[in-house]
Amino acid sequence: MKKTASFNLILVLFLFFNLNGYSQETSESNSKYSPNFSAGIVLGHAHVFEGKNHEGEKSVMTLPLWGLEFNYQFHRKWALGLHTDIIIEKFVVIKDDGENIERSYPIAPAIMGIYKPNEHWSFLLGAGKEFSKEEDFILNRIGVEYAVELRNHWEVMANLGYDFLWNAYDSWSLGIGITKTFHGKKTD
Repeated sequence: MKKTASFNLILVLFLFFNLNGYSQETSESNSKYSPNFSAGIVLGHAHVFEGKNHEGEKSVMTLPLWGLEFNYQFHRKWALGLHTDIIIEKFVVIKDDGENIERSYPIAPAIMGIYKPNEHWSFLLGAGKEFSKEEDFILNRIGVEYAVELRNHWEVMANLGYDFLWNAYDSWSLGIGITKTFHGKKTD
C-alpha cells in the first residue's frame, strides 16, 4: 500500500475519533467509578495488501486471525491493554522494491492506549512487535471497537484494526469477539 493511502487512512480515523469525542455523558458519570480488568478473544481475518499469490504476483491476501485482548480500565474513559494478533497461516509479502518477506504464523502483541467516549465505542492506538521465525518487525496499531453488553459482565464486540509494520508491510483486520469484565471495588 502506498504511504499516501496510509496517511489518508490515519487522517480519516483521526477526524472520526475527534468527532465521536463530543458525545454526551450519561448520568452514570456522576456516580462512582469502578476500575476493572477484562479479557477477550477475537476471531477475524487480516488483509495483507502486498501478498504473493500462487502465481507469484502481488495481490491482497485474506488470512485467518485469532486475537487475545487483556485490558485494565482505570478511568471511565481510559484504559490500557495488551492486544495480541496471531495469524494462523504461512504467507509471503512482496515489498515495493521486489524483495520477498516470508512470514510463518506471526504473533503480534501491542500495548494499546484505549479511549472510550461512551459505553459502546473504543478507539485504540499503540505499538508493539510482530514476531515470526524468519524476522521480527516493530509495528504501530490503530483500531476501533464496538461492544454490546450481554449479561453478567460479558460483551460481544466487533473490531477493525490497522497495523503499520516498519520497513515491511501494512495490514488491516476485521474481527468479532467476546469479552468478560472483572470489576474491582468502587472508588471516587
